[in-house]
Amino acid sequence: MSDATSTQLTGKALLQKVKELSHLPRRETAKKCGYFSTSKGGQVRVNLTDFYDAVLAAKGVPLDPEGSKDGRGREPTYRVSVHKNGQIVIGSTYTNAMGLKSGDEFEIKLGYKHIHLKQIDGEIEDEA
Repeated sequence: MSDATSTQLTGKALLQKVKELSHLPRRETAKKCGYFSTSKGGQVRVNLTDFYDAVLAAKGVPLDPEGSKDGRGREPTYRVSVHKNGQIVIGSTYTNAMGLKSGDEFEIKLGYKHIHLKQIDGEIEDEA
């Protein structure tokens, strides 16, 4: 099978090929664009998800904006809960997104059903 060694098309080349093959079923189009794998037994598996992702990327639709995941495949929820010991933990996904560094300090202001964290500047001015 000569298609087995082809590379996956991307960008404008992919969009052009998809347009040329618009008369074919989508599985066949994906296969002809290089989005398939062959098992040891010779069975061909079409990778439609990768194909669709590549088509969307070629059209300029970002699926996974950089920094939206914490490296483990989960997206941040922007919610925290109070632990049994009374602590609230803000994860590194959020502190990295805010550009915070180890040692940054905050002033805690309590409101009715909310908490405000106000970052304290590194320089403290003395009142004379």
